[in-house]
Amino acid sequence: MTTSFIRPLALILIGTLCAGCASSPTGRSQFLLISPESAIVESEAAYLTTVKELDDEGKLVSDPDTVGRVANITGRLVSIAERNFPESRDWEWSVAIIDDPETVNAWCMAGGRMAVYTGLFEQLKLTDDEFAQIMGHEISHALANHTAERMSMAIATTVGVAAIGAASDNSGAAVAGAALLANVALELPNSRTAEGEADEIGMELATRAGYDPEAAVTLWQKMGDLGDARPPEFLSTHPAPDNRQAALQQMVPAMNQINPSRAKAPITEIDIVR
Repeated sequence: MTTSFIRPLALILIGTLCAGCASSPTGRSQFLLISPESAIVESEAAYLTTVKELDDEGKLVSDPDTVGRVANITGRLVSIAERNFPESRDWEWSVAIIDDPETVNAWCMAGGRMAVYTGLFEQLKLTDDEFAQIMGHEISHALANHTAERMSMAIATTVGVAAIGAASDNSGAAVAGAALLANVALELPNSRTAEGEADEIGMELATRAGYDPEAAVTLWQKMGDLGDARPPEFLSTHPAPDNRQAALQQMVPAMNQINPSRAKAPITEIDIVR
């Protein structure tokens, strides 16, 4: 193992090694080699690089109707997230709307940095309630420190080691390795346990924000129908077991008791990257 590889890896890990010292919002013990705080810092670097590339390519959407819809729905979810997860009040909440009608995907990095692809709307014909379920689910991955978990898994596997090594060979900078690690983590699938947590937390976020929990079920029906012809990108990092719709349906009655009037949450202002 070369010195150029060891140095950036060591810098990434020093001060962040904390395996077995954290629990998810559901009480599950989490495997973390990267602290949630470090995951936020490293995700920001990766996000800013990605957004700059998209801007250079002219792929950031500025259409007022799309921007307004995304900002309002996501802003309501963020208001609930900040109320229920006080640590997220310091996050730099932002959304990049990416002009890519062929890609059905959305994600949220640690620290509230999000992206939405126009293919979600064009191919799934989403209702506001269904879009709220998607964004609630993605925000929940960040709230539950799933980004830090995936980054830890990337470090603990060959793909993570290779990615950091490649970055260090090219730049010799730990920061490049960290940003690349965040990108690698974004492409890794969440575990079924993490998906279940995000389903549960996300449905509650969306319900408290004033959206219909039943939309989580219709959303996954649409995902499944689309997957028959061409699996959406969303499913590559969001495994959908056969019983997922049934599990979501079982949660609906309890969720309906949380906000039966569908009272809308206030809209927290978030940054739409354009």
